[in-house]
Amino acid sequence: MVQEHIRNFVITAHIDHGKSTLADRMLEITKTVDPRKFHAQYLDTMGLEQERGITIKMQPVTMEHQGKTLNLIDTPGHVDFSYEVSRALAAVEGAVLLVDATQGVQAQTVANLEQAILQDLVIIPVINKIDLPAAEPEKVKAEIASLLDISPDTVLAISAKDGTGVPELLDRIIAEVPPPRGGGADEDFRALIFDSHYDDFRGVIAHVRIVDGGVLGRQKIRFAAADTQTEILEIGTFRPDLTPSKTLGGGAIGYIATGLKETDAVRIGDTILPAKAKSVRPLPGYAEPKPVVYAALFPEDADDYDPLKEALERLMLNDAALTIAPEESHALGRGFRLGFLGTLHLEIVVERISRDAGLSIVVTHPSVALKAVTERGEEVAVLTPRDFPEAPQAVTEPWVKIELLVPPEHLSAVVQVIAETRGTVEQTETVTEGRLKVIATAPLLDVVEDFADQLKSATSGYASFSWFTFDERPGDLVKLKVLVAHEEVEALNKIVPRIRAEREARRMAKRLKEVLPAQLFSVAIQVAIGS
Repeated sequence: MVQEHIRNFVITAHIDHGKSTLADRMLEITKTVDPRKFHAQYLDTMGLEQERGITIKMQPVTMEHQGKTLNLIDTPGHVDFSYEVSRALAAVEGAVLLVDATQGVQAQTVANLEQAILQDLVIIPVINKIDLPAAEPEKVKAEIASLLDISPDTVLAISAKDGTGVPELLDRIIAEVPPPRGGGADEDFRALIFDSHYDDFRGVIAHVRIVDGGVLGRQKIRFAAADTQTEILEIGTFRPDLTPSKTLGGGAIGYIATGLKETDAVRIGDTILPAKAKSVRPLPGYAEPKPVVYAALFPEDADDYDPLKEALERLMLNDAALTIAPEESHALGRGFRLGFLGTLHLEIVVERISRDAGLSIVVTHPSVALKAVTERGEEVAVLTPRDFPEAPQAVTEPWVKIELLVPPEHLSAVVQVIAETRGTVEQTETVTEGRLKVIATAPLLDVVEDFADQLKSATSGYASFSWFTFDERPGDLVKLKVLVAHEEVEALNKIVPRIRAEREARRMAKRLKEVLPAQLFSVAIQVAIGS
């Protein structure tokens, strides 16, 4: 594989703009997949991805076209999985920026574009779904041209569904995306781990971008951060199934089967080096993701603690943004406190554990990382409602900056939603004709709770947003304790702003009355603050 013939790129877009469908057409046109095995959303290998119609995990695939090797990484579009996107961008030289011709530029379009520009990638702007009756290709071309400061004529119009324009896109990728940067074959071998998964027979399989030199099968290697050595069992590329090869040269994207059974030895962002190379400098890797939502997981059956631990450790291999720490509860027994990048991330992890490991688990109500001062004046970290002091002297909560893209006619509705989430509008500016950017600040607790649902409802789904944490501020928060038959149900406890406490408590009690099965005697349902 000659380095000058390689093109590494990602498809990045807002959620539901057609990334996976475009990847399907590319696989068909390049004849990468046997037509008899082909199905829609081919690269979305998880059952959850197929069911929900969204990409959760980035997925690499190697294709051959016009004598060139194209390494594509299909990325998620949801804000909760932006860390997946950032890792993929660090492994490539180009990005196809895909925009729906019926919806135009959205919040994650802008967020992903900013990340791609920071990585100094070549951007190929593309509008998709031009076959739909509601498509407005010229208007959306103008939006993208304004965003990138380019001519509208350079924006490619395609239909990923029927394949219109996709061959031309592949030609542009070959023409515009440069070959991989980095040292040649005579340099010491260095590979960046951008993802990994576990195989029962081959141990941990690292997904790598070869930055310098080349690697051979059965070569002895060392992991720089963990300082662990092993002998390679197998190397190869994603086509899209794991396909063994004899070598992986500079610039290639492929996999290395390590044979290691200890999952903590292979870390995403680590550098793989030759075993004897002591003076070779490791690659920069990635910034550590910071969890923003926390919840505790407990097995329904206490005997399932060890299987749950093993399932979580294997999941961490495939999900670098997940953090895990042991947790113990008087009511629920031994379990784990997990950190997530958002509530969708939490939902996906819980579902994957339940399905893949076949375990029944209890999940506490999600919360955000708070700081509280106890009655004794001690500062404590509050990651779940269980950590919240009975009568705190003070509480500090994280705040986020929200960037919303919204049509002008929905601006007042957006401002109302922000006000209801204890937020403040900081700035409003015109991004493109028919699209305003609203910058606001709000408490993270309110944003992860139901901000997305409120925004969709208020704007009929026309507004989109992205956010990042930036500050910590004092907050007037209380813990709602749920009691059924005068017994506390710890998993249902919740931290809320005091101004909404009574309304939320009544809502929870009413909902519990509907959900709990009827009894032959009176059962008290209470939601209490403190005592």
